[in-house]
Amino acid sequence: MAQEKRATAARLKAALSLEQESAAAELRALLERVLSLRDEASSSSSSSSSSSPEAALSWCRCLLAGGEPWEGFVAAVRAYDPATLCGLVWTANFVAYRCRTCGISPCMSLCAECFHQGEHAGHDYNMFRSQAGGACDCGDGNVMREAGFCKRHRIKSSSEVPSVPKDLLIMSELVLPQFIFYLIQYLRDGYNEPVLDLPSEKDLLKVLQMLEPHISFLEDLTKMGGAMRSVLTQVLTNQQFYKDLSSGSGENACAKKSHEKYLVALKGSGLTFPEDKLGSGVQEPGAAASSSVVQGATPSSGQGDSSDEEDQDGSQGVGKRKRVKLSSSTKDQSIMDVLKHKCFLEELLFWTIKYEFPQKMVTFLLNMLPDQDYKIAFTKTFVQHYAFIMKTLKKSHESDTMSNRIVHISVQLFSNEELARQVTEECQLLDIMVTVLLYMMESCLIKSELQDEENSLHVVVNCGESLLKNNTYWPLVSDFINILSHQSVAKKFLEDHRLLVTWMNFVSFFQGMNLNKRELNEHVEFESQTYYAAFAAELEACAQPMWGLLSHCKIRETQEYTRNVVRYCLEALQDWFDAINFVDEPTPNQVTFHLPLHRYYAMFLSKAVKCQELDLDSLLPDQEMLMKLMVHPLQIQASLSEIHSNMWVRNGLQIKGQAMTYVQSHFCNSMIDPDIYLLQICASRLDPDYFISSVFERFKVVDLLTMASQHQNTVLDSEHERSMLEGALTFLVILLSLRLHLGMTDDEILRAEMVAQLCMNDRTHSSLLDLIPENPNPKSGIIPGSLSFESMLSAVADFKAPVFEPGGSMQQGMYTPKAEVWDQEFDPVMVILRTVYRRDVQSAMDRYTAFLKQSGKVHGNPWPPYKKRTVLHPSYKGLMRLLHCKTLHIVLFTLLYKILMDHQNLSEHVLCMVLYLIELGLENSSDLESDEEDAGVGQERCHDSWFPGNNLVSNMRHFINYVRVRVPETAPEVKREPPASTSSDGSGASQSPRHSKGLQRENSGTAQVFSLVAERRKKFQEIINRNTTEANQAVRPKTSMKWSAPGATPQLTTAILEVKESILSLLIKLHHKLSGKQNSYFPPWLDDMETLIQHENPKYLHGDGMTAVERILLKAALQSRLNKHIIEDICRKVTPPVPPKKISPAEKKTLDKEERRQKARERQQKLLAEFASRQKSFMETAMDVESPDVDIAMEIATAEQHVSEAVYDCVICGQSGPSTEERPAGLVVLLQPSSVLGQCRNSTESKKLPTSEKEQIYPGDTCAAIYEARLATLQQYFKDSSCLQSVSIGWEGGVYVQTCGHTLHIDCHKSYMESLRNDQVLQGFSVDKGEFTCPLCRQFANSVLPCYPGNNVERTLWQCHSNKSMQDLIKEVEELQEQLGTFPSETNLSKEMESVMKDIKSTTQKKYTDYSKFPGSPDNDFLFMYSVARTNLELELVHRGGNLCLGGASTAGKRSCLNQLFHVLAMHMRLYSIDSAFNPWKKLTQLAIDENLQMSNEEQPEVPVLYRDVSSLLLIQILTMPQPLRKEHFICITKVLFTLLYIQALVALSVKCSSEERITWMNSGALKKSLSNAKKTWEVLFSHVISELSKGKIYEQEETEELAMDSTSSWCPHSIEIYLQQFCLPFLRITSLLQHHLFGGELPSCQEGEEFTVLASCLGLLSPSFQSSQFSSASCLDWPVPAFDIISQWCSELVSFSNTHPTQVKVLLIQEPKWDLPRLLQLPENYNTIFQYYHRKSCSVCSKVPKDPAICLVCGTFVCLKGLCCKQQSYCECVLHSQNCGAGTGIFLLINASVIIIIRGHRFCLWGSVYLDAHGEEDRDLRRGKPLYICKERYNVLEQQWVSHTFDHINKRWGPHYNGL
Repeated sequence: MAQEKRATAARLKAALSLEQESAAAELRALLERVLSLRDEASSSSSSSSSSSPEAALSWCRCLLAGGEPWEGFVAAVRAYDPATLCGLVWTANFVAYRCRTCGISPCMSLCAECFHQGEHAGHDYNMFRSQAGGACDCGDGNVMREAGFCKRHRIKSSSEVPSVPKDLLIMSELVLPQFIFYLIQYLRDGYNEPVLDLPSEKDLLKVLQMLEPHISFLEDLTKMGGAMRSVLTQVLTNQQFYKDLSSGSGENACAKKSHEKYLVALKGSGLTFPEDKLGSGVQEPGAAASSSVVQGATPSSGQGDSSDEEDQDGSQGVGKRKRVKLSSSTKDQSIMDVLKHKCFLEELLFWTIKYEFPQKMVTFLLNMLPDQDYKIAFTKTFVQHYAFIMKTLKKSHESDTMSNRIVHISVQLFSNEELARQVTEECQLLDIMVTVLLYMMESCLIKSELQDEENSLHVVVNCGESLLKNNTYWPLVSDFINILSHQSVAKKFLEDHRLLVTWMNFVSFFQGMNLNKRELNEHVEFESQTYYAAFAAELEACAQPMWGLLSHCKIRETQEYTRNVVRYCLEALQDWFDAINFVDEPTPNQVTFHLPLHRYYAMFLSKAVKCQELDLDSLLPDQEMLMKLMVHPLQIQASLSEIHSNMWVRNGLQIKGQAMTYVQSHFCNSMIDPDIYLLQICASRLDPDYFISSVFERFKVVDLLTMASQHQNTVLDSEHERSMLEGALTFLVILLSLRLHLGMTDDEILRAEMVAQLCMNDRTHSSLLDLIPENPNPKSGIIPGSLSFESMLSAVADFKAPVFEPGGSMQQGMYTPKAEVWDQEFDPVMVILRTVYRRDVQSAMDRYTAFLKQSGKVHGNPWPPYKKRTVLHPSYKGLMRLLHCKTLHIVLFTLLYKILMDHQNLSEHVLCMVLYLIELGLENSSDLESDEEDAGVGQERCHDSWFPGNNLVSNMRHFINYVRVRVPETAPEVKREPPASTSSDGSGASQSPRHSKGLQRENSGTAQVFSLVAERRKKFQEIINRNTTEANQAVRPKTSMKWSAPGATPQLTTAILEVKESILSLLIKLHHKLSGKQNSYFPPWLDDMETLIQHENPKYLHGDGMTAVERILLKAALQSRLNKHIIEDICRKVTPPVPPKKISPAEKKTLDKEERRQKARERQQKLLAEFASRQKSFMETAMDVESPDVDIAMEIATAEQHVSEAVYDCVICGQSGPSTEERPAGLVVLLQPSSVLGQCRNSTESKKLPTSEKEQIYPGDTCAAIYEARLATLQQYFKDSSCLQSVSIGWEGGVYVQTCGHTLHIDCHKSYMESLRNDQVLQGFSVDKGEFTCPLCRQFANSVLPCYPGNNVERTLWQCHSNKSMQDLIKEVEELQEQLGTFPSETNLSKEMESVMKDIKSTTQKKYTDYSKFPGSPDNDFLFMYSVARTNLELELVHRGGNLCLGGASTAGKRSCLNQLFHVLAMHMRLYSIDSAFNPWKKLTQLAIDENLQMSNEEQPEVPVLYRDVSSLLLIQILTMPQPLRKEHFICITKVLFTLLYIQALVALSVKCSSEERITWMNSGALKKSLSNAKKTWEVLFSHVISELSKGKIYEQEETEELAMDSTSSWCPHSIEIYLQQFCLPFLRITSLLQHHLFGGELPSCQEGEEFTVLASCLGLLSPSFQSSQFSSASCLDWPVPAFDIISQWCSELVSFSNTHPTQVKVLLIQEPKWDLPRLLQLPENYNTIFQYYHRKSCSVCSKVPKDPAICLVCGTFVCLKGLCCKQQSYCECVLHSQNCGAGTGIFLLINASVIIIIRGHRFCLWGSVYLDAHGEEDRDLRRGKPLYICKERYNVLEQQWVSHTFDHINKRWGPHYNGL
């Protein structure tokens, strides 16, 4: 069959290249047969094989290649690829790169390969995980700069690429149209209009699965490069092909049927195909429009409410009005409803959309993009289908996936400015987008309830709809933002008035959405979370396009655009006010945070003034409109204050969430900043008195502003008054001092933002980037990470490098403000504006205070400093009139008076803000007003007699004598008492707006009752009258009703208050009050005239309230001579020389108070000191509870010889006492299995983590592997029980015991565990497994080690050297060992010992304890027990750095538990008696009588002594002796074992020598044999060993192989001596440690070179008298029996073994053990190295690429984290590996997150990352994707915790992993 195909293809190709007509026809027929749909084929006669999809594909391949092999054809076509573009397409989750330095468009992205081949060192780039998919832009000059192109895509000129030979692609041109049509038929055929939306999805998936191979085939074609792409483009865009094949006019019934299906699908989508009988599709546009109207009326129209579309008479139905407006023009209609397909590409896209963007199709369509013609055609097609895409998206069930796929395509098309411009001009892209967005939002409109609920005509989007909740609009908005970033497109938009109107219309849908109504009675039942949707919608759909447009309005030439936007914005606002029926008062208890129209208006005004030099007034509306504009933003500010005062608690937490989001860094510059700016504009243009009174009225604190001591607030509960008053004043301060849009440059803004954030807290670089609001449009200039950010940061902050606290918690690199920033630039106003949480303001103040105390500038409690502001832009000068209006001055006067009189509800914060406002006023007083201003001018303007004029400077000195107040009859003022300073606490009512109008003016000396509200009404009335005469009739009655006080107000009466103060005198009295002393204020200029001249006196910069008052008085004096004199007068008056006796009671109170405070302070200090010393002593005892170790032994040694018992403190019951058999005490211990020792390697360079295929790790050279192999070999040849005593196990899975040093009674512990078990709190540990935390220090533990009772007498015996002879001691040792260990009587202690032994055994896995050939043999337990001791000693050695040079006590001092552990082990080991015949002790100390006896009766011999591990023998000997052991016996055992060790060293050495050297040494030693000290020189012993061993076949094997290696190194006596010492050192170290733990005593410290001698003398191997210049290790030997005889005996065992197994003799010899310390793998400097190699690497077990790959940092194994693929018996791979590799401890680096997780047994924790970026921070989950570098210190900390087994103590956040990692 294949042959035939080839032949046919070749024949046809040959014929076609000669241009034979018949051949083309034949090919067509063939294709129709091959590429026909299934059902047709099966009924027709053609063979069924040809119709299967696979067959069709293989035919196509064959035909395209013209009979050649397919691979050859592919290669041939590739050769003609002019690859200038990369165009690699990727799908979601692909890792790509973005370089901001090289990108022109912010969406630019590169594939990893192009990125690494380009030069981006030092650029601002990051790696990111693609969310929606993307394509590589390398080579595309429209999107990125050429400098960033990689080597492959540096532009090639077209000349280099040879032109394509005609006959190469001749077949493709004919086959492909048929093939694509075949694909389209499939798509048509498979699609059925969903009936109930149910079955369709499954069917669609089926069709797609079937087409998978076909689309893949097309994808392969696109990958063949440019030549094939251009053929495909030709096919896809050629209209003739499409007409011929798909019109359904042919004879082919099948084609007809599919065409009908296509028409049905079109109709079903609510789209029309212009009716045309021939189906030719050629028709003039006019007809299309007319037919569309008819179509629009049919119910199938995709809108679902098509009736609205006909309804064009503007009927007033809700929501319809708007809709009708939109659909009135047929043009819009055609955008929505007409689609005409003229070529394959268009229909392909149509089906792609219908099938909801299958990934394969998307990839194919994108893979074609490098072809320029295709790109243009495809973009136009995409735009043409835009409306259809939106409709499909709205209906889709998988809107998320679909959104991603849409953006995947559109971002490739619209990021290219040239292309976007072209489509905008030719296809009305902007019209289409705006219309489509409008239609989309129209489906979820509801009636607005803002203001006038019944009559409102405004409609807003409903935030609860899924369209908004799920961000379904996101792809469309994102495209819109994308195209607006191109200047040419944005200009078109800004010039097109109709579009602007439509857009404002769109924005108004969001105006006032998500309205909140304050709950007054009960808490809401259900907290709606719609506010997320609302904020996201305003940010994405309104604010971001706004920033996009603003970025193009930067220069004078663009003034016109700004005017347009402002004009239509105002119109839209006017419409909005009309629609909601707004007159002058907002409805109370309602707030919406969404006013996008206001914000558009504000931002464009700001731009106009800042960048375009437009005159502000020309853009502003009339006063009435300004009054309306300010209402809603002001309402928001007041509501913020209400929310923080807890007045909205009944609305639930979500309302707090809204208040926070509104000021949060991503939203603030699109929300609160424009709002405040708009209010600043209104304030600068409206009457100041009106504005100020509006503010206080909105904040509901008008009633509080009375001089009377009592008042009644009609709108506010008294507990909220104080915080609302603070809110109102703070708002005024922010309004008057914020300069963000009023003249600050961008750099100043950035600096202010940065300082504010840093003052709240030290910040990491990334969080700072995140917190500084940048214009959301990435092209806006302040791009995060741009140079200005970095340089600004280094100007204001110092970098604190990441540090490690001893607790192990890791810090990140932080930035902290420089000292001069605190000194000069700390700006509380900015901080308040930018804090999301109120606590941050406090935090900033605390840090400021700390700075001042530290630098010694201020002691006591500083106030927020007053910061000078940048100069106001001239357009906004009017803002300062607020500070110079009587209303404000009256408020300030009243508040100062109230504070002085201690009225209730006033706080220091209020005073602070009042003073701030006064100071602002003084700073900004206009210079026009002269000092001696006549008082008559202002009279008519102001209807009261408070102040003469408007200037604060002159009003400050104005004395007010009497004030009329309205007070409840109960108030103290009514009784005409002089106003006392006592404040009464009843809160009565004060002036209510109703009474204020009736008051006539009485004597001018008395200031009237001042009513803000009345003033404001009057102002409003005047303005309204000026504008319209009829408005007021409508207004009056309604509003006066609203504000009348609620029914039962107590009777009010008017009282006259004697005040006789001015602001200046109040300030001076306030100073006295603050300082607590009379006459504390003395005008500084009387002493020093300088103070008046110096402008900025640094003395007053920082300080408390008194400093602030002094600063203000100084400024007042500076501004006017009169003020200066008046201040001096007041000071003279206030301070008559006071006779000392007469201290008024109030004064006395304050003085007493001071004294009392002082005394209390001293008392407190004393207490604290006492407490501290107590705590210290407690800590000392707690941390180092006397474990019967070092100290006691030392004391006894020095003190007289008395018997002392160890005393233990129980940390639970607190009693102290000895540990007894009945009530044993125990140490809190943590048992953990450990394989750390097994990771030692015998080479010094550490293993690297492999980062390429070449590097691999072979685990064969670890300590564990070598010991295991040795044991296995021994077991092969020798008797099992003997083997198991010749080695130690526990290198892997050994049990390590550690303690925190605290003790407790074991019965107390049991009850403690019970209580933990009943405690249901979720702990991080599992009580059932016996885990707990130490009750005192909270360290993790899982067992209790009983303390062995007993006095410490034996300890004294180690001082005196025993006088017994060596022989006697040997005998004693033997006898002691012979005594059988009887199991002690059943006491509590022995039970505990048993149970702890069980714990120890169950700690590790069974495979690490069973090494015997006979399971369950007692030898196993015996081996395991002494190995536990060995493991703990070896680990302690490792913790000391592998040697004992440092000496000193045990690493953790008194925290060692080895002594107790040995007691437990010894008690158990004595239960196993060693058969006396096999006791190694005898072999070491006696000469055997008959050697043959042993060989005959055993089939397997004992292990020869020379093969036994001496350290193991030592532990066996010690632990089988009755405890407590005597020092002399210990020394004796050590001496005997040392002789064996020494001979082992000589044997090992003899094997290393060459045969010549051996003969030389043998002879030279033999000569000295007769010398007296012969058996103490190594030469003699060496020669004896060699001669003995030569009897067997030991040396025969090696001659050939070894010679080559060792021929160079010859052994001199010195090197032999060093070798021998090195060989013996490990044993000496272990023995010294053991001695130190058993008998106490210090370990001496020494130099590395002398370690051997020091330890030898410490162990008593060297007599203290020994002083020899030429030291030889052999002098430590002390032979128990004649040396040469015993050596001969030992060697003979080897000889006999060598005769049977000559190959194994040398393998089993104990080699010089030289282990390096255990290390983790070395990691590469740059994280990218690891990431690139591993994140695509496939797992060796399941050969898939894991979703979460991880690497074990101990052995380098690559594992799947959480992967179900590699799960075995319910254990996931990481957990399994942690058990195999680390006996339950695993350290894994998660490749995709750069973090390390620790698995410890059944728990796990996130440790953190050892890779940090350039700013010292982690990048968890690689979210920021910045380059990461290894942090050596952190890695060392990790390694340290691993080696010292302290993960459990240092890391706090542990959780169970349930084997699922």
